[in-house]
Amino acid sequence: MAEQQQFYLLLGNLMSPDNTARKQSEETYENIPGQTKITFLLQAVHDAAAAEEVKQMAAVLLRRLLSSAFDEIYPGLTVELQTAIKTELLNCIQAENSSNIRKKVCDVAAELSRNLIDDDGNNQWPEVLKFLFDSVNSQDVALREAVISALLQTMEDQTNPRVQAHAAAALINFTEDCPKNLLIPYLENLVQHLHIIMVAKLQELIQKGTKLVLEQVVTSIASVADTAEEKFVPYYDLFMPSLKHIVENAVQKELRLLRGKTIECISLIGLAVGKEKFMPDASAVMQLLLKTQTDFNDLEDDDPQISYMISAWARMCKILGKEFQQYLPVVMGPLMKTASIKPEVALLDTQDMENMSEDDGWEFVNLGDQQSFGIKTAGLEEKATACQMLVCYAKELKEGFVEYTEQVVKLMVPLLKFYFHDDILERMTTMAAAESMPLLLECARVRGPEYLTQMWHFMCDALIKAIGTEPDSDVLSEIMHSFAKCIELMGDGCLNNEHFEELGGILKGKLEEHFKNQELRQAKRQDEDYDEQVEETLQDEDENDVYILTKVSDILHSLFSSYKEKVLPWFEQLLQLIVNLICPHRPWADRQWGLCIFDDVVEHCSPSSFKYAEYFLQPMLQSLCDSSPEVRQAAAYGIGVMAQFGGESYRPFCTEAIPLLVGVIQAADSRAKENVNATENCISAVGKVMRYRPECVNVNEVLPHWLSWLPLNEDKEEAVHTFNFLCDLIESNNPIVLGPDNTNLPKIFLIIADGVANESVKGEDGCSKRLANVIHQVQVSGELWTQCVSTLNEAQQKAIQDLLNTA
Repeated sequence: MAEQQQFYLLLGNLMSPDNTARKQSEETYENIPGQTKITFLLQAVHDAAAAEEVKQMAAVLLRRLLSSAFDEIYPGLTVELQTAIKTELLNCIQAENSSNIRKKVCDVAAELSRNLIDDDGNNQWPEVLKFLFDSVNSQDVALREAVISALLQTMEDQTNPRVQAHAAAALINFTEDCPKNLLIPYLENLVQHLHIIMVAKLQELIQKGTKLVLEQVVTSIASVADTAEEKFVPYYDLFMPSLKHIVENAVQKELRLLRGKTIECISLIGLAVGKEKFMPDASAVMQLLLKTQTDFNDLEDDDPQISYMISAWARMCKILGKEFQQYLPVVMGPLMKTASIKPEVALLDTQDMENMSEDDGWEFVNLGDQQSFGIKTAGLEEKATACQMLVCYAKELKEGFVEYTEQVVKLMVPLLKFYFHDDILERMTTMAAAESMPLLLECARVRGPEYLTQMWHFMCDALIKAIGTEPDSDVLSEIMHSFAKCIELMGDGCLNNEHFEELGGILKGKLEEHFKNQELRQAKRQDEDYDEQVEETLQDEDENDVYILTKVSDILHSLFSSYKEKVLPWFEQLLQLIVNLICPHRPWADRQWGLCIFDDVVEHCSPSSFKYAEYFLQPMLQSLCDSSPEVRQAAAYGIGVMAQFGGESYRPFCTEAIPLLVGVIQAADSRAKENVNATENCISAVGKVMRYRPECVNVNEVLPHWLSWLPLNEDKEEAVHTFNFLCDLIESNNPIVLGPDNTNLPKIFLIIADGVANESVKGEDGCSKRLANVIHQVQVSGELWTQCVSTLNEAQQKAIQDLLNTA
């Protein structure tokens, strides 16, 4: 302790204005052994009781020591002391209140981490990377600033390219995971540093041919632009000329990766800043890409530019939209070639397998009986990317992609079959194939119904079989979702009897499996091995099961909306299983999705739906008061469609539901975040009962309350229903809504303005036109208009003006 106090005095004297005292202190300091110096300096930095100037001086000296004498001192320290130094530095950064000292300690940590990266680029302090990622996402603004500052400073260390590259990699990881709102405060500083480093490294490339850091810096710029989006616009002109220069001139074989990453960077910046800003450069960029594409056949199969090019074309398609169609003849050949890569597969016995190494790109699954199935994964990443890009073209270009739908569908349909889903790349490929199906149908529509039907026949059987056989829940859910979309697109008559029979069996199996899995999970909770870790696994399994249940609901929705009541006889084989879902003892997610399925039955199959009323009506009414908001929401939606589509038989139940709905709406926490969607569905349901079944409710009594609950801000679909009903009431000069001498109009303006500002209504829909017409009528009345507008704030007034301009 006494030695430490003497050391503090020494640090103080090192800052003395007296030359003699300072010189004497410097000599004393130099004679202290290195290990002792490190220990004392670190203690001084971490000592909360030490004076700020002492801590500051200690941090500066510690950084100098690590910079000038690292090789003489650090390797000789014990492993325990080395670990203690690393831990203390990170703790000190977090605990230090002074931003000035924290910055200096960050500099020390940066110096140490720089020295702990060996000549092969191996990082011997992995904890510092985790610390960096945690810090840059921290709520502590000062900590974030210090760490980002240290990263940027490390990137500017021109003497150590490997350290620069590691710092750039850390920055990439930060910006990729960083939410936009956290990045924006540092954007100016980040961008200016990146520009300085890029210019320096570009010169270095030209003069010395070194490229490692430039590759990472280009990726850093791309990552920053991708996160910053439109906020990157002011910096666009700072980077684009240099990036185009790299693509134009980096044509040597050893610069292929740099060129590929730069192509990626340009396309990501274009996507971030948008078409308007990018268009002046679009033509030149497209010509550069086209030149690379023209030379595509000369590229070697393992050329890294290929995958970057494929992704860049897709981004250019998103930027240019329909204007991209002209480039398809150049792009599609290489893209189809890459998407058609066939992985090498083999059935091997144990002896053969031992002779083949996983290092050669082979992966194996043991089939038992000393046999294994092997797949060579080389090229699968490019194949998966190419398939995703085909999805992108179909989505963006629609009928503009029609020339290629036939060859793409012939490529994609076989990819729906399960082969080796232990491999993430094959899963990605199969998911892309599934996603493409409804998009390709949409592209093909322009060719007429006969062509469309032929294409659907080609994919339908494969989709149904894949739903029955796909073992991976993520892939399965994508296939089921796509199948449902296809049914909605093709409509009534798209499935034959065999399809219905096969599909019925599959869906029945999925529902039975759902219940069985729940029972197994409950049994596991009774096991003696049951603990928190097991519960976490069981909850993950449960979430997967529920997600598949949502896709069963999607498929049934598509069938009910396409076939209407004609599908009910087929549905009856599933009826009891759906009824089981809504039993009171079932988990809330089961009850939610069971009610959603019956909502669809009422909405699309009425009045015939009433023959199942004994199964779902009472559970639906009881569910309006359920403790789960998701269940309340599904029940409330059901009451709304009952009023709108159900028919005469449902009248008494609409009457019974009104007080229950009002009770939910008027509950104290009804507008809390977790409850608001359920509440808004209740408000919409009350509106639908008044609109479609006015005989079931005292409209004059309920209407003033209903008006006070508007607008709906979260559920955009139901918001349109409420606004349309509001327009009905205004257009019919309803005295309760308008009030005596139109005294309610300012309140109505407020509701409309909030709805528009919140994007609950969009300029292109019919509801907007009706609302704009209401506004127009008031606008011509002079004094009343002034009175209505004067109650609105600036944002609300702008919303009203936007509505008038766009509708």
